[in-house]
Amino acid sequence: MEDYQAITLRNFREIPEIANYLSKEELFDIEVVGNVLPFKTNNYVVSQLINWKQYQTDPVFILTFPQKGMLKPAHYREMAQAIRGEASNAELKLVANKIRLELNPHPAGQLEHNVPELEGTRLTGIQHKYRETMLFFPSQGQTCHAYCTFCFRWPQFVGLQELKFAMKDTEYLVQYLRQNPQVSDVLFTGGDPMIMKTRVFATYIDALLDAKLPHLKTIRIGTKALGYWPQRFTTDEDADDLLRLFEKVVGTGKHLSIMAHFNHPNELQTAEVRLATERILNTGAVIRTQSPVMRHINDNSEVWAKMWQKQVEMGMVPYYLFLARDTGAQHYFAVTLENAWNIFRNAYQRVSGLARTVRGPSMSAGPGKVQVLGVSEIHGEKVFTLRFLQGRNPDWVGRPFFADYDPAAIWLNDLKPAFGKEKFFFEKEYPIKRKGSSGPVGVK
Repeated sequence: MEDYQAITLRNFREIPEIANYLSKEELFDIEVVGNVLPFKTNNYVVSQLINWKQYQTDPVFILTFPQKGMLKPAHYREMAQAIRGEASNAELKLVANKIRLELNPHPAGQLEHNVPELEGTRLTGIQHKYRETMLFFPSQGQTCHAYCTFCFRWPQFVGLQELKFAMKDTEYLVQYLRQNPQVSDVLFTGGDPMIMKTRVFATYIDALLDAKLPHLKTIRIGTKALGYWPQRFTTDEDADDLLRLFEKVVGTGKHLSIMAHFNHPNELQTAEVRLATERILNTGAVIRTQSPVMRHINDNSEVWAKMWQKQVEMGMVPYYLFLARDTGAQHYFAVTLENAWNIFRNAYQRVSGLARTVRGPSMSAGPGKVQVLGVSEIHGEKVFTLRFLQGRNPDWVGRPFFADYDPAAIWLNDLKPAFGKEKFFFEKEYPIKRKGSSGPVGVK
């Protein structure tokens, strides 16, 4: 049985694999970037998932260890200068927070538009963007077994409390659901809910089950634990209790969906993850998989085809291919919309119909989840064809719309409406602020 060991800025230089392979410059880069963007990995990731003989190009190394390019040059110099000047921890935090606030810490209107109120109380642990689905952030689950370097929820982990989503009160959770019978799905997210002890997580699950909400059909659990610490479902001291809790949910007639984040097929190679997957599926839960497409990690159609096919073989359901969100180190990870579409299409062509449950490439933007259907030519004009997979207004879902072709576009606010139109159809209700215009990127 392997005990979990967190690896952070405090102890990463003491880990043999890291100390033996990385240069002084690379160790310093980790310190600089890790003082701005969150850094944590663990002994399972380091010992079983990373090929240290080729670590500089290893996808899991880049996925979990800060890289110099993840900060723009001016931000890197600012933090490096502070560290070399032996700034105090308080001074480093001031520098870091200044940089963080320039990285669009909460994209897509998360703070302004997604947080509901209940009888005048702002529910900071809930996001309700789409009619049927509500996100819940249990306060004890707002960390992870390891942090992804691309994570769009990085503000959850850097100590900026005013930017953090979290809530402990199950009474508010149940009361909000009672007042919103259109909600059929609750997604536990974070952070990672699977970081919690089973007895703690059970208090949230039991509150939902005991409330006997007839409109609540599905409980989802967003987690990276299968990739970063599969022992959570196998050998952790309360792993069996967790699986019994899953069985309890399924036994009440609720659909239980584990929303598993896998970013590269290398995460599927160990005996631990295979056993964890088997044990979860034996409870009656379904495992659906998702990931953004990212430069340096998985921007290759063969990687995606291999990953989807392996997931199907293991009994999982490929669900989403996302685009890197417009926050944090997007400049380092993002691929263009056209390239993402080609990666998706070429990978989709390589797999059987059982793996073609996956949808994408999708942007989780302010107005909703926007899918890039492809590059088309209409009346001699080259355009992007897009549609909503989810929308703030449910009437938007499934409606195709068109944008001028832009080979450099990486996000929705890079795009302009095609055919000379001033705005996209949804902008009557939800205007977007395009890059290059005055004001903050995001919404008006």
